[in-house]
Amino acid sequence: MQRMSGSGFVAAVVALAACVSATFGQDVDPALKPYERVAGEVSGSLKFVGSDTMNNLVALWAEGFKKFYPGVSEGIEGKGSASAPPALTEGTCTFGPMSRDWKPGEIDAFKEKHGYAPTAIPAAIDMLAVFVHKDNPLAGLSLQQVDAIFSKNRNGGANAEIRTWGDLGLGGEWKDKPISLYGRNASSGTYGYFKEHALFKGDFKPTVKEQPGSSAVVQAVANDKFAIGYSGIGYRTAGVRALPLAAKTGETAVAPEPKAAYEGEYPLARFLILSVNSKPGSQLDPLRREFIRYVLSATGQADVKKDGYLPVTGQLAREALGQLGITTP
Repeated sequence: MQRMSGSGFVAAVVALAACVSATFGQDVDPALKPYERVAGEVSGSLKFVGSDTMNNLVALWAEGFKKFYPGVSEGIEGKGSASAPPALTEGTCTFGPMSRDWKPGEIDAFKEKHGYAPTAIPAAIDMLAVFVHKDNPLAGLSLQQVDAIFSKNRNGGANAEIRTWGDLGLGGEWKDKPISLYGRNASSGTYGYFKEHALFKGDFKPTVKEQPGSSAVVQAVANDKFAIGYSGIGYRTAGVRALPLAAKTGETAVAPEPKAAYEGEYPLARFLILSVNSKPGSQLDPLRREFIRYVLSATGQADVKKDGYLPVTGQLAREALGQLGITTP
């Protein structure tokens, strides 16, 4: 695994995960060991600025980490993934949680300031889900249909716009009901990922009701019987249903289940990453070093599972630690 230099990084780790985890379920990989406290002082303040999708997960990591090091404090600002690169570039955060890759311009700005690229650590695996109300009978969607529902461009190739539930084949009370659209705002990494991968880089319809956070999207769908929205799978509640998705029209729709994500079958699986400023050839300070070790330990990955996301594999964790020169005591 190389120090991150753009989309190639994510492609490489996606391929690696598919290779090493075909038989690995949602349980934490036994190759990962529980975190153990190190000797010496580990204290200071951890500041996280970035993904709203990762807010709850980062909070779990921070609370777990403080059990080993009570002198550590933390601050979490989930303003969206777009807020992470400038904060990390300017040194106003310790870590930048992100639900998308860095954009080339963001990497360039960081390199201009520091002389090297930022480092992105794959810390969890998420499935971006398309949610409908729990009573919605729709069996599933292709990404081309998702595009025709949410985008005004239809870059996916659909022949016509999809406006009503009847356009998707539903009858009865659903037939003439307009589809109510919910999504995130432009600062969100989830918004950017969905735009690129589900809308084929098209533009959202102006009728999409933008919500301030992932939980707000899911809550809106749960409260609106004729709604559809997108969010990380970790925000699923009993009031909504995550639709199976097919990468192409005519293919079998795949439910957002762990096995499908690990094997690369679910079309909207992605890494949740922690970005860090790490100068090549240098050693991280104890606070950042141990926090990363905690996140990529069995203990930290149990937090991932607790929050509804998927743990990374032992091999991915070893590669990530290795690129930062971190060894396990």
